[in-house]
Amino acid sequence: MPQPHPDGYAAHGALVALGANLPSRIGPPARTIAAALAQIGRRIGPVVAQSRLWRTPAHPPGSGGDYVNAAAVVLSALPPAAILSALHAIEAEFGRLREARWGARSLDLDLLAVGDRILPDAATQTRWRDLPAADQARVAPEGLILPHPRLQDRGFVLVPLAEVAPHWRHPLTGQTVAGMLAALPPGAVAGIAPVTPGS
Repeated sequence: MPQPHPDGYAAHGALVALGANLPSRIGPPARTIAAALAQIGRRIGPVVAQSRLWRTPAHPPGSGGDYVNAAAVVLSALPPAAILSALHAIEAEFGRLREARWGARSLDLDLLAVGDRILPDAATQTRWRDLPAADQARVAPEGLILPHPRLQDRGFVLVPLAEVAPHWRHPLTGQTVAGMLAALPPGAVAGIAPVTPGS
């Protein structure tokens, strides 16, 4: 029996971004991300697609060393809030400390989307998506916003995500992941490259 293409799962699955630029108890970032994916599979649901590892400059510039980033599609019966709670628990187990917004970290797990769900509502999601750049570094929502309000702005998220869910469509803007990536200015993807063995 033919198996569905992994991109087909993105219509219902959870899209998760992974990143790290500090070592964890497991080891360097690449090993940490592999171990985190295993934990996600055990605690949240099957990881049906995962991207390559990508080396990306820290965001914002000058905030630390290069990151290793990846993206995954996860099938889960859990509600979005429970998925986010499980992701935060995995981060904590790998030594993540939430001391500074956009600071260096041993593991960062972001819930980007769950199918076409909009949380808490369209108006709130749009307000956070349209937040002025000057406010993005100093304010954070108190609750879960889906899709992730910065999804369309970040090359380090969209480059790996385009490998596993290029046709996922933002339920409010109508843009696909591939379209969002193509719309980024060149500077947003500058310096992003696949991690090669020994690099």
